[in-house]
Amino acid sequence: MIKEERNKRSPLRILEKSIHGGLGKGNIGLIAARKGVGKTACLVHIATDQLFLNKHVIHVSFSGDTSHIISWYEDIFREIAKKFKLESIKEVHDDIIKNRIIMNFNQNGVQMNQITGSIKSMVTEGNFSANVIVIDGYDFEKGSIEDLKQIRKMAESMGLEIWISASLKDEEIIFDEKGVPLPLKSYLDETDILIFIKPENNLIHLQLVKDHDVFPDSNMHLKLDPKSLLIVDDAE
Repeated sequence: MIKEERNKRSPLRILEKSIHGGLGKGNIGLIAARKGVGKTACLVHIATDQLFLNKHVIHVSFSGDTSHIISWYEDIFREIAKKFKLESIKEVHDDIIKNRIIMNFNQNGVQMNQITGSIKSMVTEGNFSANVIVIDGYDFEKGSIEDLKQIRKMAESMGLEIWISASLKDEEIIFDEKGVPLPLKSYLDETDILIFIKPENNLIHLQLVKDHDVFPDSNMHLKLDPKSLLIVDDAE
């Protein structure tokens, strides 16, 4: 299968339809779950899908080592290539990988304005025309609503789509009447899309909690395949 046909058949087109065409420029999407459930896999699959669409992606990591992030991308690409029986695999890989940059930060002792400043410099001075930013490993317990406001301001001023993983540490997560995890409720006004990853009956479901100004009571019919770590249609 050629790359363009894969793009049409990607299950992430279902995600885009579920959220009225996609996240959108200047907006922030949160992917929330307990640690180890699949947030990074979801972020990397979303980022890789954008790379297939010829978008430029900056992956911001708050982990101490980025080598495992590169491994995630290689594994996800390999699984996508196998699933869709891609032609010219090496050529496609080399073509999309040049549109991705990984930046690493330590959240301790670094102000958010320094982080957003570094990202802006990469785009302007580094001549990297980013379309999408994914932020992985950011600790919301150490951060603040002001941090998210700075991220949104950057997204709006630069026309970026930003996806962020949110790790929920409570063993028993409490939700409000709209299905919002209480630890994230204070961040809700600065969040356009909220997806909760919910393990259930040996499956990992993607539950749409907030869709811009709407709190839908609907099923996206998407799940995270625990073997391939790809986002797939529920019917698969």
